[in-house]
Amino acid sequence: MLPAGCALHIGVHRFCLTPLRLGLYYPCHDNKLRATEVELMKKLVRFGVSLDQHLLVDFDRLIERREYTNRSEAIRDLIRDHLVGQQWDENRETVATITFVYDHHVPDLTRKLTHIQHGFQGHILAGMHVHLDHDHCLEVLVARGKGSAIRKIADALLSVKGVKHGKLAMTTTGKGLR
Repeated sequence: MLPAGCALHIGVHRFCLTPLRLGLYYPCHDNKLRATEVELMKKLVRFGVSLDQHLLVDFDRLIERREYTNRSEAIRDLIRDHLVGQQWDENRETVATITFVYDHHVPDLTRKLTHIQHGFQGHILAGMHVHLDHDHCLEVLVARGKGSAIRKIADALLSVKGVKHGKLAMTTTGKGLR
């Protein structure tokens, strides 16, 4: 790691580096860099991470199980996942799927579920209904809106008597996520 204000020579170019959080260094504002060089530096930053050996072994197993090509892509996904969680915590515009299994023989259950969905008409974008067997159906809904509104939809649907299991899968609209 370079100390603050240290010069870095790359080819014939000299860069003044300014420290930021996490030990990352970015070019100072007074450097005279070509636009393409600055753009390249913005796109990719290398940094080191110190980990307990056992944690790294577990992480490498996860990478292999999920078939990542390298650690960098796995770390990027972990960071993105955390950022999506922040979008939900900040109650920003998000998207999600609400998936649930229910016994369609439970009296009045289908009507209740449909009524709840119609009550959130502006948020539910699409739905898919699957007959799993003679008794059970799977419903998958795609919802969009503020995180709190989508949680309210999921809570209303998943708490209805006769719904055997359900899950809210929160994600992002993709805006602002790199």
